[in-house]
Amino acid sequence: MGISSNSSLVANSSLMKLTDWNPLFDRLSPAFEPFKPLTEAISSVKNWPTCLDLESLKHQTDNDLVTHSGMPVRFVPQENAASNDFAQPYETRIYLTGMVATRSENWHDFFNALVWMTFPNAKAALNYIHYQALVHAFQRKTEGRGTLRDAATLFDESGVVVLSSQSHLIELLRQHEWKDVFWRERETVLKSMRFIVFGHALYEKALNPYLGMTGKGVFFQVKALFFRRPLTEQLHAIDQWLADFLLQKLSVTADLSPIPLLGYPGWFDGNGFSEFYDNPQYFRSRSKK
Repeated sequence: MGISSNSSLVANSSLMKLTDWNPLFDRLSPAFEPFKPLTEAISSVKNWPTCLDLESLKHQTDNDLVTHSGMPVRFVPQENAASNDFAQPYETRIYLTGMVATRSENWHDFFNALVWMTFPNAKAALNYIHYQALVHAFQRKTEGRGTLRDAATLFDESGVVVLSSQSHLIELLRQHEWKDVFWRERETVLKSMRFIVFGHALYEKALNPYLGMTGKGVFFQVKALFFRRPLTEQLHAIDQWLADFLLQKLSVTADLSPIPLLGYPGWFDGNGFSEFYDNPQYFRSRSKK
């Protein structure tokens, strides 16, 4: 089954405590669809997953989790940070050792691990960007993150992939014509456009969706038949497209377009009315330069 526009799934209106483990979290929002290949295994984990659980889950995917330096990715407890292996900064440590420090009982880090499992090439690309920037800063004895690292971090936390077989839908999103695309083109959107969440901070927010929830998007035009391919095949393709984009085209945060996620039909239980899209605080017009 490919990526669907299942509008019968809507955001849960009741607040979930972020301290609670919920093995059925994927039922709270359509945003979690990229994790479907993993959710059956996750549903059997009755308590907060440990790093051992994450390692076991990792081996149930057909993805090869390897950094650009060739190191196998491993999820290790954050509390080991006192050891010598953790002397480097977070991204440097991942690049040099493959170890991803992961806090226990923490949705943010849990989703980070799932994104590694789902989009390993894109995550490795982001890590490589950070590592190269850190090396250059050290060599030049400069401080500050730089525009590329800022953009990489923004996508890592809040990235969303927009796929469409209709170029005019992409252009409407680029121009912030929100009501046109989400309401007037609603049926076309359901057939011809998909949002694929990447950022692990966005996944955490999707546990308790709220107006204002906005992703930072990149666009890929696909053929209509792409949506009929099995989900795993679609995700593999998206992963490679993303890795290429991040390494070859990303340079500043302006390369990413704001995407009000709850505007997508069926992603919020209040967006079935045209008035929903008249909220200028959420559906903001494009700024004029």
